[in-house]
Amino acid sequence: MKKVQEELEREVGMERMVAESDLVNLEYMNMVIKESMRLHPVVPLLAPHEAMEDCTVSGFYIPRKSRVIINGWAIGRDPNSWPNAEEFLPERFIGTNIDLRGRDFQLIPFGSGRRSCPGIQLGLRVVQLVLAQLVHCFDWELPNGMSPSVLDMTEKFSLVVPRANHLLAIPTFRLHV
Repeated sequence: MKKVQEELEREVGMERMVAESDLVNLEYMNMVIKESMRLHPVVPLLAPHEAMEDCTVSGFYIPRKSRVIINGWAIGRDPNSWPNAEEFLPERFIGTNIDLRGRDFQLIPFGSGRRSCPGIQLGLRVVQLVLAQLVHCFDWELPNGMSPSVLDMTEKFSLVVPRANHLLAIPTFRLHV
């Protein structure tokens, strides 16, 4: 969070809130969003696909008319695609062109191709703007001097993957407005 705050201070300053036009300059924050969506996709299983013809994928025969469900959660944690796959490392995206929009199959939180999420642009823009405002406008602390290492990051598996236990954090306004 400190690195994102430093980037926001450098790009936006402390006298105003983040504008939508600022988002293109926030490279580190966008790497944090990619890494968050890699580890914690909103929807773990993507929309089902149907094979239009017999085919073989990675040595597996898939007959025509078979329904295939893509496990986006497992793809984001695949150690063959991601070194240290279980660690939160936004820096892994430095110098890469890996995109959230479904062109790079190791990161597909919104699906890919014709079955990708139609609201991807709106969803990404809202996530970017809300995260930028929350990090830029507030300092966040855990209650009672709690250490971040004791946070319970357990997820509750369902159609979407929410946290099993709510997060309680205390904001303190930090802008000079």
